[in-house]
Amino acid sequence: MTRARWRTAAAVTAVLLAAACAPSSTETAADREALGQESPEADPTPGSVPGTATSAPEQPDAPGDATYAVSAPGPRRGAIVPADILLQDTEPLSADVVRGVRDLDGVLDALPLSVSQVVLENRIYTIAAVDAAQYRRFTVKDSADLQAQWDRVAGGEVAASDTLRKRLPIDEDGFLSLEMNPAVPRLHVGAWAPQVEGIDLVVNTSVGEALGMPADNALVISSGQTAPQTLRAPLAKLVGEEISVQNLDVVSTLGLDPDAFQTAVLFGSFADAVGVFNYTPIGGGRIAPDPAWVRSHITTEVVPILGSVTCNKAIMPQLKAALAEVVSQGLESAINPGEYAGCYYPRFIAGSTTLSNHSFGLALDLNVPGNQRGTVGEMDRDVVAIFKYWGFGWGGDWRYTDPMHFELNQIKRPG
Repeated sequence: MTRARWRTAAAVTAVLLAAACAPSSTETAADREALGQESPEADPTPGSVPGTATSAPEQPDAPGDATYAVSAPGPRRGAIVPADILLQDTEPLSADVVRGVRDLDGVLDALPLSVSQVVLENRIYTIAAVDAAQYRRFTVKDSADLQAQWDRVAGGEVAASDTLRKRLPIDEDGFLSLEMNPAVPRLHVGAWAPQVEGIDLVVNTSVGEALGMPADNALVISSGQTAPQTLRAPLAKLVGEEISVQNLDVVSTLGLDPDAFQTAVLFGSFADAVGVFNYTPIGGGRIAPDPAWVRSHITTEVVPILGSVTCNKAIMPQLKAALAEVVSQGLESAINPGEYAGCYYPRFIAGSTTLSNHSFGLALDLNVPGNQRGTVGEMDRDVVAIFKYWGFGWGGDWRYTDPMHFELNQIKRPG
């Protein structure tokens, strides 16, 4: 967010969704008024009319229960500060590094937090596990002071950036499916509100630990009245060239900073298949992954039906097994090798700075002409069932369908 936008931000809409448990007693009348609620018992379910009294549905599997709850943060304490720089490493930052950043001339404040990436319907979202009492100070005022949001994060729910309201693939009960992470298979979205630029989803530290996120591997930095770009050189000298340093005002105005490499650290099955993914934006919606990562993760092999394909090494055994079963079931003609559109393609989602799962070589597009976005598609459903059995998710099941698309959901090894 640019400093001008931070200073002059108008009131923002921040909406809380139905809680997985009873509403917090700390939700204020102002919070409920912003939600169109007359009482704490009148939480609207997704899609309900504001002001209509409805009971929160029972969600016994929700992270909103005591399993992932931490202490509620209470009212905001401390001044709100702009979030100017996001520094991310692959491992927890040492106390010396954190102390050194805080001591740099021009640094007003610096907050450790855990940052990873998660794949949802071919998009890579950045998720942060935070101490809500401290992190909220780096968001805009209306979000920082929406007490119910932070109570729900503390209770085990997720707060999502309000820019994702129409994009994030939540189900009818308000849950995000995390099929690639059996430890926490789904998360309940409890709030839509502005977050720190570059962060899409926010959870508490207990949820982050359960997800397997690296602890405190990132810093969100406020430079106060100092121009953030002037801190690039001293930060690089302090933390080294291998740690991603992103100016957040660049994210909001121009896209990702082409002078800084980015880091993606995934969890769940994707952590096994991807490891740490470093890349640099190179224009035209494309990225340049670290050549060492490409050498260790990407391979070209011959598979049934399609012939020679270039994908992530982790996907190859399952892809070969799925296609071999398609052949054995007499369904080979249902896949047209001439309509295969590739697997490994390092790029952003069109018109965004969000990574596509194709960047990791973990997705492939089949029978493209007859299976366009937003349609039911012509993909043979027996072929779909075979791919699902072998651990692939299918874009035809998504809220905004993509029936040509198959992507790794879980790692399976043929016997």
